[in-house]
This record gives sequence, C-alpha cells and structure tokens, in this order.
Amino acid sequence: MKITIGMFGFGKTGSVVAEEIIKDEICELRWVLRKSTTKEGEYASRLLGLDHDEGKIYSVENIDLDTFYEDNYVDVIIDFSSANATENYEKAVQYGTRIVSAISKYDRVHLDQLKDLSKQTAVLYSPNITLGINFLIEASKVLQRIAPHADIEIIEEHFRGKSNVSGTALRIAEDLGLDIKQHVNSIRVGGIIGKHEVVFGLPNQTIRIVHESLNRAAFGQGAIYAAKWLVGKDKGIYTMEEAVALSFAKNPHVFEVTE
Repeated sequence: MKITIGMFGFGKTGSVVAEEIIKDEICELRWVLRKSTTKEGEYASRLLGLDHDEGKIYSVENIDLDTFYEDNYVDVIIDFSSANATENYEKAVQYGTRIVSAISKYDRVHLDQLKDLSKQTAVLYSPNITLGINFLIEASKVLQRIAPHADIEIIEEHFRGKSNVSGTALRIAEDLGLDIKQHVNSIRVGGIIGKHEVVFGLPNQTIRIVHESLNRAAFGQGAIYAAKWLVGKDKGIYTMEEAVALSFAKNPHVFEVTE
C-alpha cells in the first residue's frame, strides 16, 4: 500500500527530501506547496531530472485551502518550510492527514498551534529529523543516567552563514537538562551541513557521541521513516526520539547500517 505525501517547502533541503520521497517504493509524492510562485504548475520529479510526473508544485498564494486538502488528500504532510506554515495546514487535519514537522525552531505561538493540531491528528515534531541525531539524543540520555556526575558539553557546527544556535543543539540541551548558555558551543565555518557532538567528561576518560550530516538526503530518509512510523499512530504529539527509541526497543536490528 502506498503512503501518499504532501510537502511544504522546496528549497535546498526540501528539494533533496522530495527526491528521496519520490525514490522510495512505498511513498508517493502527491504535491508540493510553497510560498513562492516559482515553478508553479510544474512537477518536482521533472525539476529533479526524473522522467515521470510526480509532486505537482502549487503556491499557497493561488489555491483555496478550504478545498485543496479535500481534493488533494494525502496520508501525511511533511514540512520543511518555515514555522508559520502551521497556519496553512490546519484544515488538512480535518481529513485525517498526519503531520511530520521538521522545522528547526518554533516560537511559542506556532508550537502551541502544532500542539492544538495534535488533538485532531497524529503530529510528529523534530527540529532534526535524521535518524542518527535522534539516536545520539537517546544514547546521551542513557549515558547521563549511567554517569550522572559527568561534565557535559554540546558542540554544534554548521555552515558559515547560519546565524542562530541550531534547534537540534537546543533540543539536546533541553533533553539533558542543561543550561543552553553555559553548555552549548557553536562553530560556524565553511559549508558544514550539520555536526553535533555531546562530550561527557569523567575523571579518567572522555566519551564523545558524534553525528554529522554529510548530505541533505539524510533529512529525507529520516522524514520518510517518520511518515511510515506515524501512519499507524493515533492522534497526539510525538517526537522523533520516541520513534527511534520505541522502534529500537522492539527490534534492535532495525538500525543496521546498509551499503
């Protein structure tokens, strides 16, 4: 059975994610919604160099959201656009569509909107949707329980133009109960896509847990995993950490590395 997907966002990351969805045998990209009218009416698949029509591009400026989601129903919406997109898929949940939000950082207003949507459908929110970073978070929690007196520092590295502390680093600090200003260290150099490291300092040893995204396709693979996991869930708000932890507990071989 195919899982039908609609996407918000078709920028640097969104276009790579769209390609991963199109390539997945279980998923079908029905449409892409974006704020811009650029490439409106064209197909994401064609723009990505593929020889079939999949993922028609629409602009939110030129559609009627009251009817769009009914006429273009999808099982899951995957959002890689911006925080205020929550306002544009409020009506989608009325038809049972689930939401995977991969926005790196929400303000309180939009986070509350996302939580409200979870009262009607299943919503998974993660500031970093990659499988690896969420495994890093879970592993760090375990290590913190084992070594509660360890000194802990978080190091996040990104491309030179990224201005704010990464939402992922903030999430790690929150999950580990650490003060952000004291324990999160940011590095901005070159074109690093994203690297996060949690350093545990003990008297006689140092333990480092590191994750680095080498290609934006990692975000697509994580989003697909999240969408497949979410399809079977009841309404409520979920995290990628939950999806990783619960799946790993049920089947420790699910994360075996393949070529």
